[in-house]
Amino acid sequence: MDLKSHIPVVPNWPRAGVNFLDVTGILTKPQVYNHVINQLSLQIRQYQATSLVAIESRGFLFASPIAKALGLPLIILRKPNKLPGAVHTITYDTEYSTDSLSIKVDSPVGPRPCMVDDLIATGGTLLAAASLLTKHFAVDTVTSVAVIGLDFLPGRTRLQSAGIQTHTLVDYA
Repeated sequence: MDLKSHIPVVPNWPRAGVNFLDVTGILTKPQVYNHVINQLSLQIRQYQATSLVAIESRGFLFASPIAKALGLPLIILRKPNKLPGAVHTITYDTEYSTDSLSIKVDSPVGPRPCMVDDLIATGGTLLAAASLLTKHFAVDTVTSVAVIGLDFLPGRTRLQSAGIQTHTLVDYA
């Protein structure tokens, strides 16, 4: 399936010179969405993941149905002050600003969490998430999957250098 034909490009958003790849084009077509969920699920099975860690916010859209289908715990990483109770938080630099992610301290991560997001660009968010997981939980390996990889940015290389296996369904060079 040609996924690129289902991912509209929005020029100059969120700022001039940036072309935003809109994954909501996948969500509006059930057959395409099912294909994406099935393909990501196959990779996650190969990773033998013990949990899915969904990155706010578009990672939720893909991780939720996969977690249900594979019978895995779904753990969500949210922006600060969005999760009730005790949390661990990490602050990191992004391409555009500084951001933070939080995870509940009692999350059933297990030894092989797989992070799920819509897109890998610079890798900063996934590297921060992996750092959060390895610092606070008994983790052996962290892996990741995403719908889109932007290979003209250093994300995949940075993740691989950190020992994080990464799989994407469609790549833009």
